Amino acid sequence: MSSLLEEVSFEEGQTFRLLRWTRNVSRVEVVVGPRVGVPLRGQGDHWHYHHLSELTLVQHGSGTRFVADSIELFDSNDLVLIGTNVPHYLHQNGPSAGISIQWKLPQDHGIWRFREASCLRKLAEDSRRGLQVLGPTAAGIRQQMEELVSLSGLERMAVFLRILAKLASASQEDLRPLASVPFSLSGKGAHREAMRDAVSYIMAKYRETVYLPELLELTGMSHATFARQFRNHTGKSFTSFVNRVRLQAVSRALRDGSDSISCIALNHGFNQLAFFNRLFRREFGVSPTEYRASLSRDPDSSSNSW
Repeated sequence: MSSLLEEVSFEEGQTFRLLRWTRNVSRVEVVVGPRVGVPLRGQGDHWHYHHLSELTLVQHGSGTRFVADSIELFDSNDLVLIGTNVPHYLHQNGPSAGISIQWKLPQDHGIWRFREASCLRKLAEDSRRGLQVLGPTAAGIRQQMEELVSLSGLERMAVFLRILAKLASASQEDLRPLASVPFSLSGKGAHREAMRDAVSYIMAKYRETVYLPELLELTGMSHATFARQFRNHTGKSFTSFVNRVRLQAVSRALRDGSDSISCIALNHGFNQLAFFNRLFRREFGVSPTEYRASLSRDPDSSSNSW
């Protein structure tokens, strides 16, 4: 069973590594040189965190992206920066492909001897909320990340540093915070693996009625302990988490399908339509009918932010 804490070992002197996947985020490879990859069991398909910063580009695919207490849809070209110890997870709707850079810059790293690197401290702090990279910054970085795959040695290091420079100098408009507050899990604990199992269970069952007693049995926790630990790890109550997962799935169904709104709501676990309509308006600012109408007027206008 995978742990919520992903242990990542770097070789001595190694600062970053490049990962890519071509079908499933759980089946990645470490790109060690041009057209040379070493298979690695990825952790991205379940709730996890690690002691590295991570920049992930989804080149192709769609699904739901979890970063701390942020739950949003993602599509092709999604680019997100995740800080150290920030829990995250990509729930895919089907096959996907992408590239990730993972790096560590501890306090004793040589880069901090350079005054020019001081701007990276603010970037590291801001990334504890997770940052979606947008606009011209994203366009430039996507190209550089794809270029990294064909490089090695100093050429790869140079492009990596240019990516960091682009992130550190990006405008506020191009770096959108995801989580409501900075997150940082650390250390190990029995509760963390249990929370991973709870989140995985919810993602498998969210279209049905998800009963709290089932999760208490799965995690082996009392009601009070589960409620406290679930909020600590996800930033939300159990009920709020389930409802937001369902609402994101509903919003995609409204965008991509033609079923009636009532049918979509019922198929995603909302058995009371009045409650569903009230919850939808609270989260999206419009009714489901208005939301669907806005998509028909402008297919690119859908928002996945909370």
